[in-house]
Amino acid sequence: MKYIELEFQGQKYRVPAVKSGGKLWFHWHGETHVIDQLVGARMKSGSKSGAKTDVITAPMPGKITRVSAKVGDIIKKGEALVVMEAMKMEYTLEAARAGKVTEISAVVGAQVGLGDVLVRLGDQ
Repeated sequence: MKYIELEFQGQKYRVPAVKSGGKLWFHWHGETHVIDQLVGARMKSGSKSGAKTDVITAPMPGKITRVSAKVGDIIKKGEALVVMEAMKMEYTLEAARAGKVTEISAVVGAQVGLGDVLVRLGDQ
């Protein structure tokens, strides 16, 4: 699990966060938030290598409503892999790179938590 540090009204908070599809998702005070673009901000994490593009994780707690890929599929960057529902909205999780699906952990109807691994990609 990765964390970011937020500052709100002079107080600092360490909250769980996931970077997925060019967006930053984080859970704070019982709600999930998404930032489309980080301007003048820096995400701190324990990883020096940056985002892992071979693992698709749940950006928030929610329910899996559709799985569009299966193990062995060759997928393109931007291809829809999993659809989940959270906070009465539907979110499509896309591949950050082209590759071969090596593992699918997402199951339709299953509840997932923030950061749960849903799909793993390997080289073609």
